[in-house]
Amino acid sequence: MPSGFDPSFLDAPCPLPVPSEQGADGRPRRIRHLDYEHFTVLLDADRRLAALTAVNIDGGTLADVPRGDDWHLDERVPADEQAGPALYARNDLDRGHLVRRRDPVWGAPDAARRANHDTFAYTNAAPQAAGFNQSKELWNGVEDHVLAYAEANDLRLSVFTGPVFAPTDAVYRGIRIPERFWKIAAWSSSTSRATGTSWGTGAGTGTASTPRLRASGFLLDQSPQLGDIGLDEARASALARDEPPPLGPFRTFQAPIADIAALVQTPLPDLVAADSYLAPLRAAGRRWTRLEALTQIRL
Repeated sequence: MPSGFDPSFLDAPCPLPVPSEQGADGRPRRIRHLDYEHFTVLLDADRRLAALTAVNIDGGTLADVPRGDDWHLDERVPADEQAGPALYARNDLDRGHLVRRRDPVWGAPDAARRANHDTFAYTNAAPQAAGFNQSKELWNGVEDHVLAYAEANDLRLSVFTGPVFAPTDAVYRGIRIPERFWKIAAWSSSTSRATGTSWGTGAGTGTASTPRLRASGFLLDQSPQLGDIGLDEARASALARDEPPPLGPFRTFQAPIADIAALVQTPLPDLVAADSYLAPLRAAGRRWTRLEALTQIRL
């Protein structure tokens, strides 16, 4: 059996989030819990896309496994509950990995190979417009940046990723195409019981310390800029031609995890409490920061 997401993977507990029972449109949600090697997908059976994914990353034992490109349906789930190959045929939609291919590919060789294969399940894919440009580098670089920051903790991370489902998402080939995606990276640090000072695990002064969960949240916005007066007409025209709906410029933000939880209708109390972004955010007098470079990320 695949291992799935491990909530005790970090030194501090990091539970698997549970989506609310109702979606943004008020409908009941049918969530399928699917475990893979080192990660878990919570599939929204009605949207036919993952509501969220959760992966454990052990950067210290990452393995070099040939990529392959074996996209496949998950046989544990009815085909009509998955957005399969028909969604991506003859258009410029990318099959975007929610759990990045390399993230769960670690540990023993057999486990690493299984993880690599598992990331190509359509349940781990989401439709994304081709041509991320700079935003793709930012989005994919977020986890690398946090891994480097968390190096003192043996490069271990737990990462949660998913789309922001909205009732206004355009329908294309029977699938509502999300316009925004979110990511939360979590790690643990140690806090001195005597002084309250934080540092990575292993940086010792002889003072007793306890692990503490820390996290940061990010949003990728591929919705059109506000004020695009031709948006509805452009969407209708594209859908009539069996083309993906037009999406606007990609923008990447660092945002409070509480805001992300509200957007995705998923309680995230442990991650909200661990949010490392709130102090610098409040000091700067703003809620969201649009990122142009990884150096802007505050952890």
